[in-house]
Amino acid sequence: MNMEEIYEEKQQEISYTEDNIRTLDWKEHIRRRPGMYIGKLGDGSHSDDGIYVLLKEAMDNSIDEYMMGYGKTIEVTVVDGKVSVRDHGRGIPLGKVVDVSSKMNTGGKYDSKAFKKSVGLNGVGIKAVNALSSYFKVCSFRDGEMKCAEFEQGNIVVDCPISKTNEDNGTLTEFIPDKSIFKDYQYLKEHIEPLLKNYVFLNSGLTIVFNGKKFHSRNGLVDLLNENMTTDPLYPIIHLKGEDIEVVITHSNQYGEEYYSFVNGQHTTQGGTHLTAFREALGRTIKEYYNKNFDYADIRSGMVGAISIKVEEPVFESQTKTKLGSKDMGPDGPSVSKFIGDFVKKELDNFLHINHETSEIMLQKIQDSEKERKAIAGVTKLARERAKKANLHNRKLRDCRVHLNDTKGKDLEESSIFITEGDSASGSITKSRDVNTQAVFSLRGKPLNSYGLTKKIVYENEEFNLLQAALNIEDGIEGLRYNKVIVATDADVDGMHIRLLLITFFLQFFPDLIKKGHVYILQTPLFRVRNKKKTIYCYNEEERLNAVNELGPNPEITRFKGLGEISPDEFQHFIGKDIRLEQVSLRKNDLVKELLEFYMGKNTMERQNFIIDNLVIEEDIA
Repeated sequence: MNMEEIYEEKQQEISYTEDNIRTLDWKEHIRRRPGMYIGKLGDGSHSDDGIYVLLKEAMDNSIDEYMMGYGKTIEVTVVDGKVSVRDHGRGIPLGKVVDVSSKMNTGGKYDSKAFKKSVGLNGVGIKAVNALSSYFKVCSFRDGEMKCAEFEQGNIVVDCPISKTNEDNGTLTEFIPDKSIFKDYQYLKEHIEPLLKNYVFLNSGLTIVFNGKKFHSRNGLVDLLNENMTTDPLYPIIHLKGEDIEVVITHSNQYGEEYYSFVNGQHTTQGGTHLTAFREALGRTIKEYYNKNFDYADIRSGMVGAISIKVEEPVFESQTKTKLGSKDMGPDGPSVSKFIGDFVKKELDNFLHINHETSEIMLQKIQDSEKERKAIAGVTKLARERAKKANLHNRKLRDCRVHLNDTKGKDLEESSIFITEGDSASGSITKSRDVNTQAVFSLRGKPLNSYGLTKKIVYENEEFNLLQAALNIEDGIEGLRYNKVIVATDADVDGMHIRLLLITFFLQFFPDLIKKGHVYILQTPLFRVRNKKKTIYCYNEEERLNAVNELGPNPEITRFKGLGEISPDEFQHFIGKDIRLEQVSLRKNDLVKELLEFYMGKNTMERQNFIIDNLVIEEDIA
């Protein structure tokens, strides 16, 4: 076959005709491209998995009703994967129950008179829940009448006529996420409760009842900070409220800054224009109040705060609404920056003039931060120069192409960095990784135990300094280059120790990295069980026994002693689409100082007795 014939055959293969053009209906589009509507899918093991987005979308409509002054209680029930949300608002207009559940770009939020400052503005949310559920039911109760409809995968299967009812006004939404999309999913209480708590913190007076447990807040964002702070505040939390804005701030003895931001009740985990304006306004106002030439980094060092604003017609940078893009408060309102700046300038300045005890403690904290910064200024300068040179050809870092702090592009949230120990492990991961989204940072042996040390050590220790530079977190996690910081060490005693040392480093100097859910542990298989037809990788003893039963008599069993023993070809299975990650998390009752003191301090005998009492001996596999 000559070149001309090959070209003609190729043209036939890739013909582009009217038959290639398809128009997907609304539910088919959502089911084919769920990521566009709810972010990632997941199985429920992480708080940002899709099943929690479905719950949030169902909740947002009820919250919007409360914000408009209707319905003080919302009941949420989650049993065996089935979710039920019942509010006591006005109820959906009965003639539109089916439309708002199954017609794209249909909703009451377009009418700013009915919903001035709501979360859901594009008429997509509840439709996405419908399309991605194997069972979806919506009932509206309104002035003694009710209307219900049931769907399967977005297709209506029951359309009940309007009938009489004794039920209170409001809306009931029930759904079961589709198992063909959400594989082996499970709703976890530890991810649902923080989501519901945030709703009550942001809506003082609202009561949410979750599986019989009541959540209620009297003090708004003050309760939110008290719930989330793992170190004691240096002074009572400053609480400032105005029309369409509520802020709280305090300082603690932790390094770095920590903020929680919300727009119209939506937790903007990635911040946005409002958080940027808030940080700038705090630094500027405090600097002007003391009339001293403080460095903004010293003012904000150890600061913990939260901001909640209400914006007309907010613009978010994605359907999942995790980052605010709006520059203005509304069509006729001031800019977000001016609105927040003017409020903080007036209210915080007044507060500090009146509350001298708080302003004196704040001043002392800023001066202590300044003193420490100046004491290590020389070391910091040398370390930065060293990191800059290393970044030009950093042997420890094999970078990827996509980064979380890129201004544009797709898959930014997929960007990851594996922190490995030793050349063999980092070599295997480097050869099998996705070069677009996965970077590798190689440790040289065990890192230093940083417990009880000052931030000077971050700059003096070459490994810590290069890691800090690779993550781009010296000035806070706003510039973080990787969404997932994955500790990838062997599952033996040395590997566990390295994990503890790295987590200690993050907790000491960059606690927000863990609190915001960016740090993970890579789970790798302990066993490979195979016969001539099939290979099964097992992550625990139970999986090994199941694999042996499945493969029949005398399968070959290999126990992996370390990551270096796993070939690059095999490693592809463990860091690809089936990657198993365990998120490192902190709860309110995890007191950081006490935890680190026990595990990493000098209480050798106490820790030794704990290890002996809790030691588990695992039989070696022949």
